[in-house]
Amino acid sequence: MSNSPQTNPNDQEIDLGQLSKKIGDKIQSLIDWLFDGILFIRRNIIVIGILFVLGAGLGFYMDKNTKVYDHEVIVTPNFGSTDYLYSKVDLISAKIKEGDTVFLKQIGIKNPKKFAKIAIEPIPDIYRFISGNEQNFEMIKLLAEDGDLKKIVEDNLTSKNYSYHKITFVTSDKTSEGKTLEPLLDYLNDNEYYRGLQKEYLNNINVKIKENDSIIGQINGVMNQFSKAVGGNQKSDKLVYYNDNTQLNEVLKTKEALINEQGNKRIELITSDKIVKENSHILNVKNTKSTNGKMKLVLPVFFIGLFVLFGMFRSFYRRQLAKRNLA
Repeated sequence: MSNSPQTNPNDQEIDLGQLSKKIGDKIQSLIDWLFDGILFIRRNIIVIGILFVLGAGLGFYMDKNTKVYDHEVIVTPNFGSTDYLYSKVDLISAKIKEGDTVFLKQIGIKNPKKFAKIAIEPIPDIYRFISGNEQNFEMIKLLAEDGDLKKIVEDNLTSKNYSYHKITFVTSDKTSEGKTLEPLLDYLNDNEYYRGLQKEYLNNINVKIKENDSIIGQINGVMNQFSKAVGGNQKSDKLVYYNDNTQLNEVLKTKEALINEQGNKRIELITSDKIVKENSHILNVKNTKSTNGKMKLVLPVFFIGLFVLFGMFRSFYRRQLAKRNLA
């Protein structure tokens, strides 16, 4: 005798019927809700039109009178001043959040109330970071063995050692180099300790350039003597044999390396004239993020949405009140 449960076809028909009825009720509720919405708009079309015009007009006014501008400056911190640069920018950011316009004015910022935000971030450049630096290359290779290279490249400790960093700041009106950028850079470069390092660093570069010039001059003297010797032997029609141990190729390679080093040193003199060297800047880019410049669209939707929510709440309140009165 089988103990398996028996399925009653009538029960299946009842279940399907109830499911079909529930689906039909849901569809009818949706239709009723849409129709109530149409009736609501029809009854309140004048109010909705007024709210739309009011919101659009107020939005146009706000967009016209409230302007936000982004500014960007690319800098290179010299003499190991990266952490110093970040701490200075963080200090300015903290003062802005505190509303300390006196501090901003003291460092030379014109219209400090319109100076809204400042931040700094590294510009990832892993190729420049490891180029010509065996220690950096070995460090990145070693770290990459134990983790994700992308995370290592973007890691705070690694990224602070990149050459270039981007300072961004925001103002609530157009500005100029004289009003914000120059005072900001002057403040970042105002440090006695790093000025001392800069002085010694530049002095060392000049000494190195002078010594390299002297060595190149000595190499040129040796080469000139060698040329004269070769010329004299050719005139005397005598064969001259040169031993590989003369290291002539090594001398030429040394001269080439010194010339390249001289070029790099002279570039360093140009790029090391500031503790925080500005490379480029872009000012007064209008900010259109979030709701900036879009209030003429946001406010009409906001006002009409509030009105609709109020109507829905009032309808809900009346239905609940009617139920209790009937009870």
